[in-house]
Amino acid sequence: MRHGVARFVTGFLALPVALYLFYVVWPFAQAAGYSLTDWGGYSDRQQFVGLDNYVRLLSDELIRKAFWHNVFFLVTVPLFTIALALLLAFLLNVGGREDRAGIRGVFGSGLYKVIFFFPQVLSLVVIAVMWQQIYRADGQGLINGLLIKIGLVDADNPIAFTNDPEPFLGVPAVLWWLLLIAVWSGAGFYMVLFSAAMQSIPKDVYEAAILDGAGRFHTFFRITLPLLRDTVSVAWVYLGFIALDMFALVYVMTPSQGGPNHASEIFASVINFNAFQKGQFGYACAIAVSLAIFTILLAALQLRITRRERIEY
Repeated sequence: MRHGVARFVTGFLALPVALYLFYVVWPFAQAAGYSLTDWGGYSDRQQFVGLDNYVRLLSDELIRKAFWHNVFFLVTVPLFTIALALLLAFLLNVGGREDRAGIRGVFGSGLYKVIFFFPQVLSLVVIAVMWQQIYRADGQGLINGLLIKIGLVDADNPIAFTNDPEPFLGVPAVLWWLLLIAVWSGAGFYMVLFSAAMQSIPKDVYEAAILDGAGRFHTFFRITLPLLRDTVSVAWVYLGFIALDMFALVYVMTPSQGGPNHASEIFASVINFNAFQKGQFGYACAIAVSLAIFTILLAALQLRITRRERIEY
């Protein structure tokens, strides 16, 4: 085996690499090829148009609107999800009282981890349908029902969550309601991820800091956060991918899959609209290829900026 290691490794990798090339790389290559044509998707007629589709998307007003909506999610989804997950993980690991056994998490932390992680085991479509009922604007939704019961909302004029295009802080209100769902559904997974990383930090470090007079606020920002920087960086990249998708939530929860009045359009919904409603698969492929390139460049930039020497402890 020592003399035939190349043949040995090649024999094991040949089939997985071939499957990866056929089912992953080849569809990407096909999409890139279709983006250079005017293919309608429902016939075999394809005329080469070069970069016309890419030039067209630069002047497309709907693309411009979808881009800024994706930027909103790209900033807020990782920011709020990671902040909430870090807070929960810190409380569940070192947020409890000190005793003879040292630093502990809050009482019942094991149960809280299960509860917070539960949304992660559900399909995103199931989560969207559930929140669709919570957001119902006919007075039968959970939120409107509670607000009506306590007299904060008129039964004849309930809050129209995903049908309200009015801006809040310069952003359509519907995007804020979609953001709430994305953070709620994702925070539990990253809480568990950060909890696992925190458990690898020796408790002696926290105990020494507390003996020196440091409070929980300082131990979090001076000890926990710096030692979790690599984990947070990876989580930010993954959440960035999620923020650039968001298709399931937009498709299930918004009127006309991007409404009202295109107030919740994102790249994925524009791709779906152009491909399956307008029959412009070539143009849709150009949008998808542009989004893929943007995503890869963004991930590479994020990892490059946050790269540093590993801290030993």
